[in-house]
Amino acid sequence: MDVNISSSISSNISPPVGKLMTFFIFLTIFLSSYVFFKEPFEFYFQYIIIIILLPFLMIRHGFPKVPFQILFFPLIFGLIQIYMGNNELFLFFKIFGATFFLVSFYYYVLHAFNLDVDYLFSLYMKGAYFVTIIGLIQTISFYANFGLGYDYSWFFNKWMAVVDKEGTFRMNSIFPEASQYAIVLAPAGFVAIHNLLLRKEIYINKYQSLAIIIGMILTTSSLAFNAIFISIALLTLNYGKFINFLIAMIALVFLVNLAYIYSYDFRSRVDSAYGLWIDNELSIDNVNNSSFVLYNNYHVALENIRAGTLNFFFGTGLGSHPLAFDKYSITNASDIIDFNNNRLDGNSMFVRLLSETGITGVFFMLYFLFKFYTKRNFAYMESNYWIISNGLFILIFLYFLRQGNYFINGFPFFMWMYYYTYKKNIEKKVDLEIQSS
Repeated sequence: MDVNISSSISSNISPPVGKLMTFFIFLTIFLSSYVFFKEPFEFYFQYIIIIILLPFLMIRHGFPKVPFQILFFPLIFGLIQIYMGNNELFLFFKIFGATFFLVSFYYYVLHAFNLDVDYLFSLYMKGAYFVTIIGLIQTISFYANFGLGYDYSWFFNKWMAVVDKEGTFRMNSIFPEASQYAIVLAPAGFVAIHNLLLRKEIYINKYQSLAIIIGMILTTSSLAFNAIFISIALLTLNYGKFINFLIAMIALVFLVNLAYIYSYDFRSRVDSAYGLWIDNELSIDNVNNSSFVLYNNYHVALENIRAGTLNFFFGTGLGSHPLAFDKYSITNASDIIDFNNNRLDGNSMFVRLLSETGITGVFFMLYFLFKFYTKRNFAYMESNYWIISNGLFILIFLYFLRQGNYFINGFPFFMWMYYYTYKKNIEKKVDLEIQSS
C-alpha cells in the first residue's frame, strides 16, 4: 500500500463551487438512507453525486493509476474464479466496478483538498455534530410522542424507527440503522472522549463532546459501546494514564449494564450472541436475532474457503459471497428458520473479505490497519494527526467487525484519510528532524 502517489493534483476551485462540492462530498458520507432502486443493486443517493463529479475529476487528473494498482490482483483472481465457475460475471463486475470508481473518487477528493487531512477531519466533525443534534431531537421527539420529530420514513425510503419490545427507542438520526450511526460517529466519539477526559477542546468544545457521547450511548448499539471501549484503550496507550482508563472503564461498565437492563434489543443481542458463539445453541431465540446473521455468514465464509486451495488464499472473487451463502448457509437446513439477512454483504467486512478474497484480503486489511497507525508523539504533541488516526482506526476496525459493504458511508474516504494521515505525520517528523539538525 506504500505507493508513490503524485502530489501534483491540487485544488484551484473557486470558493462558491468549492463549498458546494464540499457539501455534496460529505453528503456521500452521512446520507445513506435513500435509494432510488434496489434491483439489480441498491442505487444510493450519493451515487448521483459521484457519477456527476467523477468524470470531471478523471478528465482533469487522468486515469486513476493508484486505485487500479491496488485493485489489480482482485481483478485477476476474480476473473479466474469466474472461469472456474465459482463466481458470476455480473456479480463480480458490479462490486469490482463500484469499488474501483468509489476508491478513485475519494482518492481524487483527498488530492482536491491538497491532502489536508486536518481540514477534512474538521469538516467531518462538523457533520458528526450536526447529525448528533438531529438524533438528540429525534429521541426527545419520540418520548414527547411527536411523530414528525422522530420518524423520518416519510423522507428516507431506507430508514426505519427502531423501538424494542419494552419501548426503548434506539437513536439512529438520519442513518438507516443505529449501528451505522455508531460506526460513522466512532471517530467523533474518540475525539469527544479525549476532550472530556483530558479537558481539551480539539475540533469541538466540551458541550459538543458531551452531546456526541450521549448520542453514541442512546443508540444502545453494541458497536457504540465497542467504540467507547476502544477509544478508552487507545487513549491509555497514547497517554499512559491508567487512572483515566480505570475511571472511564468503570463508567463504561455502568452504562453497558444499564443498557442490558433497560434495552430489550441490546439484552437480546448479548444473550443470543453468547448462546451462538459460546454454547453453539441454535434455538429459535438465538436464530431469530441479528446475532445469528453474523454467526451464519461466518459459517458460510469458512465453508467457502475450505472448498479449495485457491479459495483459501484468494477467495472466490469480489461479489461472490451471495453464491457461497446459497451453498453453505445454515438456513438451508429444514429445521432452521429462513433468516437470510445480509446475504449480499456478509454483515462483516472480515467475513466478506474472507469469503471473497481469502486470507490474503484479510491479512491485507489488518496490515493496512496496523502499518499506517499513528501513535501520539511527544516531540510534537500539538499535532492532531494521532487523534485523526486513532479515531479512524476505530471506524475501520468496526467496519471490519460488523459492516460488510465495501463503500457505504464513504468507507474508501476514511481509508484514504487514514493512509494520508500517516504520510503527513511522517513528513512532519522529517521536517522536525531537519530543523533540529
